[in-house]
Amino acid sequence: MASKNSSSPSEPALLLDNQLCFALYSTSLAITKLYQPLLADLGLTYPQYLVMLVLWEHDDIMVSALGERLFLDSGTLTPLLKRMEAAGLLRRTRSSVDERRVQIALTTAGQALKVQAAKVPACVISATHVPVAELMALTGKVQALRRQITA
Repeated sequence: MASKNSSSPSEPALLLDNQLCFALYSTSLAITKLYQPLLADLGLTYPQYLVMLVLWEHDDIMVSALGERLFLDSGTLTPLLKRMEAAGLLRRTRSSVDERRVQIALTTAGQALKVQAAKVPACVISATHVPVAELMALTGKVQALRRQITA
């Protein structure tokens, strides 16, 4: 007995190409792959780059604030930050008031890396072959969607 084709047009809600989650997921994979060689030149992984972006914007912050900004928990951040500290990019300091709280700050090397990283966004924009205005509008829409989902 032949099985029914599971991707039947009569069930468009179940077609892979109709899934927002897959469009976002596969695009995220493609974007991350685009960043890899650019970040390799900086000695950073993509998650480390995200941490550096936050620290270049707001240096000397609590790990909890960094986690909130990146939507990551401390279990994910701690090993990442330890590797970055070992690489000399940042330092972690326990709060003297509450030793459960950890402050992170860029080192001189971490601050200096910002100059090299400044070329990354332009390279990524160029590689997308999409006008900057369209990319900014898309970014805004995706951020709005995230806010709606997490509200």
